[in-house]
Formats: sequence, structure tokens, C-alpha cells
Amino acid sequence: MVMMRDVWVNWFEGEENGYNVCEFHEWRSEDRVEVLDQVKLIRGSVDLFSYIENQLLDLPQDLLDSVHQKSYLRKNMSRIQLDYCFIISDGTRIIAVDSMGYKTPIRKSRLTPRQEQLVYEALNDQEVEYYEILTPLPEKDYHMLSLSPNELQGLTRSERSLKQLLFTVLDQLYTTASDAELIYWCTEWDPNAYEQLKNKSREDVWAYLIAGVEAGWSQDHYQLCKAMVKGHTFFEKLWELEHPERVK
Repeated sequence: MVMMRDVWVNWFEGEENGYNVCEFHEWRSEDRVEVLDQVKLIRGSVDLFSYIENQLLDLPQDLLDSVHQKSYLRKNMSRIQLDYCFIISDGTRIIAVDSMGYKTPIRKSRLTPRQEQLVYEALNDQEVEYYEILTPLPEKDYHMLSLSPNELQGLTRSERSLKQLLFTVLDQLYTTASDAELIYWCTEWDPNAYEQLKNKSREDVWAYLIAGVEAGWSQDHYQLCKAMVKGHTFFEKLWELEHPERVK
């Protein structure tokens, strides 16, 4: 059994996509960083790691049995035992997991660079328990509310959050907007779009808008998102979490 000590974790809760579990260099001062007094290290197959990192499905029972109550959170002067908490690596990637007592990887965290180095050293020098997933991996379904990693590649934490907010607003727009409103937002994105779209079907207009915004992040994306959240209290609050500028 290999245990890691004094591990800093910054839990991201309920994330089914690994790109939302931020690397150490994207941690923020307002994030709530905790310290695991001790946590069990295991090695996993590439498929098992991907399953844990990018799903919120049940963990293998043999893995759960192995890590049960082996890890402790340090809080003030106390040690709090955690039911199912562990660090897993496939030899290249590393992630910490806490199921919060359930059988699914509810909370996930990256590690600090120093702790990552210690994990790699332990994998090379010690006998680390190995686990794999024997059933075929479920196919990951990406959609408007769960974007493909390709659509977020190279973006900062703030840019990823705002792009996901933009697509959440677009998802609602599709079900509530009239055809004229869809064309309006296309012209907000591209002022020259009206002549091209005015006689097109709703589906063609929608496809034009999505094709325009799905790649990357730019000042045009930023301005479109800012305009689209205006007047929607819930979306404005999400905007303000990522940007101190109030929507006016």
C-alpha cells in the first residue's frame, strides 16, 4: 500500500469533464484548497483513468474496497476519515478523487507540481496497486451543455467558463427564440450575415450561428456572450463569477 502525505487538493465537484478540473496553475486565491493528511495512491489503466476523469459513473467495486477509509483530510487540528478517497495515475495523468461517501467520483482535483513529481517517483520505485476497467467504456456524449474538449482546447479557465456559459444561453435561445431573433443574434456575431440568412430556413440560420462560435474564443465571442446574458438574472450572475464587470 502506497500512501501520499500532505497533499493539497482543490476539489471541483460534480464535474463530468476533466477539462473543468483545473490544473494547479489555474487555481485561484478564492478557491478552497484543502490538505489530505494521507491518501492512497493507485495505478490505473488508461481506460480506467479516462472513465474516472470524464464520467460520473460508479467506480469499480474492487477499487472502492481497496481504498475504503484509507485516506484522511486534515482540518484544523483534526484528521477526518474519508470513505472513498484516492489518487490515481495511468503513468502520465494524475487526479485525486473523493466520492463523498458515494460510489461515483463526485469531487476531483489536480495536484501541485511537487506532489505530481512525488507520484511519478512512487510509481517508479514502489509496488503500487493496479486496477483496470473490464467492461467497454461508455461512449462520451458531447452536446451544447457538455462541450467537446476540442472546442475548449487552449482556452484559459475563465475563457472555458464563459464559452460554456455562451453555449448554455444558446441552448435556451434555440428553444425560445423566434426565427427573427435567431437572425438578429447572427448579425450580432457577424454584421454582414443578414443578407445571406434572410431567406434561409431556421435550421440553416442556427447552423450558421453554431458554426461561427464553436471554434476557439475571441473578443467577438466575449461581446456576444455579454450581450446574450443581459436581462437574464441567472446568466448574469454566472457571468459575474467569471468577470467582475457587470452587464450593462
